[in-house]
Amino acid sequence: MTDTPAPVDDAAVLDHRDREPESTRLDQAIDRARKALLARQRADGHWCFEFETDCTISAEYILMMHFLDEIDDVLQAKLARYIRLKQGLDTHGGWPLYQDGVIDVSCTVKAYYALKAAGDDAEAPHMRRARDAILGLGGAARSNVFTRILLAMFEQVPWRAAPYVPVEIMLFPRWAPFHLDKVSYWARATMVPLFILCSLKARARNPRRIGVPELFVTPPEQERRYFSTSGFASRCFLLLDKIGRACDPLVPRALRQKAVKKAEQWILSRLNGEDGLGAIFPPMVNALEAMDLLGYAKDHPARATCLKSLQKLIVHCADGTAYCQPCVSPVWDTGWAAMALLRASGDEATQAAVQRALAWLAPLQELDVKGDWAVQAPSVAPGGWAFQYANAYFPDLDDTALVAGLLHVAVLGTPQEGIYRARIERAADWLVGMQSDNGGFAAFDRNNTHYHINQIPFADHGAMLDPPTEDVSGRVLACLGVLKRAQDRVAIERCVAYLKTAQQPDGSYWGRWGTNYIYGTWSVLAGLALVGEDLQQPWIRKSIDWLVSKQHADGGWGETNDSYFRPALRGSNGGISTAHNTAWALLGLLAVGEHDSEPVRRGIQWLLDDQQANGEREEGLWYHPSFNAPGFPRVFFLKYHGYTAYFPLWALTRYRRLMKTMPAPGTR
Repeated sequence: MTDTPAPVDDAAVLDHRDREPESTRLDQAIDRARKALLARQRADGHWCFEFETDCTISAEYILMMHFLDEIDDVLQAKLARYIRLKQGLDTHGGWPLYQDGVIDVSCTVKAYYALKAAGDDAEAPHMRRARDAILGLGGAARSNVFTRILLAMFEQVPWRAAPYVPVEIMLFPRWAPFHLDKVSYWARATMVPLFILCSLKARARNPRRIGVPELFVTPPEQERRYFSTSGFASRCFLLLDKIGRACDPLVPRALRQKAVKKAEQWILSRLNGEDGLGAIFPPMVNALEAMDLLGYAKDHPARATCLKSLQKLIVHCADGTAYCQPCVSPVWDTGWAAMALLRASGDEATQAAVQRALAWLAPLQELDVKGDWAVQAPSVAPGGWAFQYANAYFPDLDDTALVAGLLHVAVLGTPQEGIYRARIERAADWLVGMQSDNGGFAAFDRNNTHYHINQIPFADHGAMLDPPTEDVSGRVLACLGVLKRAQDRVAIERCVAYLKTAQQPDGSYWGRWGTNYIYGTWSVLAGLALVGEDLQQPWIRKSIDWLVSKQHADGGWGETNDSYFRPALRGSNGGISTAHNTAWALLGLLAVGEHDSEPVRRGIQWLLDDQQANGEREEGLWYHPSFNAPGFPRVFFLKYHGYTAYFPLWALTRYRRLMKTMPAPGTR
């Protein structure tokens, strides 16, 4: 969060050597990266890099157009071209959740259906290859709940293939085993419009009558194994599912109408303008389709605005393809880009760019709306930032910690400090108020730990909750450490205690929002260092030693998304280094005073060697095709295009600044 140098031990001072040639190259690399990043700043002061995911979202966009009978054939062709290019024709024949991943049956079913809807012949070689792969995995019946709901709406499976999710859930009291307040923000926002679609058994218009019966091993009407029956809790929920389904015809019409109306009002109150419901694709598309089902005309302002929010997620690529982003990341990108540039150069242009970024970020703080988070923190005043341009009901602790820390570091001791001080204090108060009872911090909610909910049939993706996580806790800790407010001492101590218990036996930390243990370990080490923890404590040294042990022979670091499925792979990537993982590892080591160590020197050298040269796609920055974060671990992955732009630059800048603070050789 800050460029305040960590303490340097005597041994490091005595081992200091002349590095003028390295320094020259380092300065040149920082300068190239600085200029490249500045060139990507938008006129109003912010950055927003592309935000890519697997083909699920783009496929769903195509199918949404067929659901509504609002097909843009030009856009459809671009989306289909993108989907075709992502097929693993030389490996498994389907579509993975991330670059070089194994086939995912749900993603492959949606991609196949979207391509067929876009006009691809089912007997074309790429379609046959995909179909064979799906059938080899048990067919479309083995796809996840959300895919089966989509197939039910397109009349490809019976509604019993989808879980029974009556809209009357909207009327449940808070003490019920399941309540909207007990699930994560993304689940809540996705589910409410789905309640309407499922309860009213929505039917896609599907004007071209495209179906995919060929994707089933057993005909859908005859299939009896749509749900897993493993585990006692799962079997209990399935029993309740059957009872509810049998009783559904007995639900009074007036009660259903009341529940539908409540769901509708919930959606409309959180529609969020052209930034969309929840500011993420799944709730937005579900809301649009629910409005269509409820009879909203195409020109109704709410429906038209909802469609516009979806259209704004489309990225048109230079190669003639297009894809749909799951959301946009301007606050996150702007915060990290400004942090990377803050100490990259003292020249007027760079510092003016940072000030423009701060001026853009500050007014996006939510100071008025008490969003859904307030259910668990009713006495706390709003003060957070969202991840997106606007998302008033769902601000993000991770972004808030980043922006508040950045504002503090950037303006401390300057004439601008008075402009932002009240905002920084408000943000810190909100963060502390959002601390969960176990001492950790989650992304959007407090005490969102009703773990039984992950056992319900609707939750086969295992991402219904937003419990405290190590990486977010580390980020909040870093922010509070930078601010050094006396009133936060108890919150800091509780968070440190939580992090002690969350540490893996080998010293690493899981990364909920970045891939994976390297990201988590960096986040935690930075926080611990900034709150003044003794870094020589054995448990902290264990984390430092783990990071060092995962360095590759070439000097870099890398981690595969497979580590979310197989924790034994944590910190490894088959020897392949990536710029984002290398930057995170370096930032972790730099935070704890390891800047003059051999592993850090080798890591810096790797970044210098990997920087894109003249004529390469990201000239002056870094590039790697791998996905670098989970949306939901094990089911949904992301590629932040900005991660190979600002994190390596920040690592190089931090290294240069820390090395310049070291005493000259032979002095103390």
